[in-house]
Amino acid sequence: MSDKQKTYHKKATGNALATVKKHSKEHELKLFGSCFCPFVQRVWISLQVKGLDYQYIEVDPYKKPESLLEVNPRGLVPALRHGNWGCYESTVLMEYLEDLNAGHPLLPPNDPQLRAHCRLWSDHINRNIIPTFYRYIQSQETSDQIAHATELKDTIAKLVNAAHQHGPFFLGPSISFVDVQLAPWMLRMGRVLKPYRGWPDPEPGSRWARWMEAIEGEESVRSTTSTDELYLDSYERYAENRPDTSQLAKAVNSGRGLP
Repeated sequence: MSDKQKTYHKKATGNALATVKKHSKEHELKLFGSCFCPFVQRVWISLQVKGLDYQYIEVDPYKKPESLLEVNPRGLVPALRHGNWGCYESTVLMEYLEDLNAGHPLLPPNDPQLRAHCRLWSDHINRNIIPTFYRYIQSQETSDQIAHATELKDTIAKLVNAAHQHGPFFLGPSISFVDVQLAPWMLRMGRVLKPYRGWPDPEPGSRWARWMEAIEGEESVRSTTSTDELYLDSYERYAENRPDTSQLAKAVNSGRGLP
C-alpha cells in the first residue's frame, strides 16, 4: 500500500468536464452522476449518442444529497429525474431512453429478434463480465487474480464471438446498446486493470482490438471520459480492497450479486 492513500475524485476532468459544463443548465431531464462511476457513464454515453438535451448533476455518492435520495432512496447513481418522475439502475435507464423514441436509437428499430439478441448479450455483460471485473480488481492473492483474469478473458471471448464478424462495434459499423453497456469497463481495463493487475492490451489486429479501438475513438465515449489519473486514483480503493469502499465492493466480497 502506498504511504499516502488516494481517494475517489468528486469532479470530472478533461473531456468529461467540458461536457459537464455544456450540460449544467436547468433542464427537465436530469442525470445524477459521479465522475468515476462506470454505471453512470453508460447512461451518459446513451444521452450523448442520442443527442438529447439534459442536465448533468455531479454528486458525491458517499454524501448523498436530498435531491438524489428523492429519486433513489438508496442514494445510488446513476439516477434520472424527468419532470416529476424519477428512476434508477443503469440498464433500466438506458431502456427508458430508448422508449422515449427520441434521438438516435441504440436498439435496432423494428427488429424484435435483433433487439432480443442485444438484450441477451447485455445480460451476459451484467451477469458475467462486470462481476468478474470487480472480483479481479478486488482480489489480493496472486492465485485468485490469475483465476479471475482467466475468467474475465473467457467471458469477453464469448461476447466477441457473438459480435458482428467485422464490426468494429457489436452489431457492425455503428455504436449500439451492447457497446454502451460494456464501454465504461473497456476503458477501465486499460486505465485501471492494466496498472493495478497487469491486464494485457488486446492482441493487435484481433476482433477485440478493433472493438476496443472503436470504443476509444467514439465521440460519445470520449466526451464522457475523464483523464486517466481520475480513474487510477478513484480505483486504488478497489485494488487494495479497502473496507467500506462501496456497496458494490461489499457485494463482491460477500459473493452476492451486484447491488
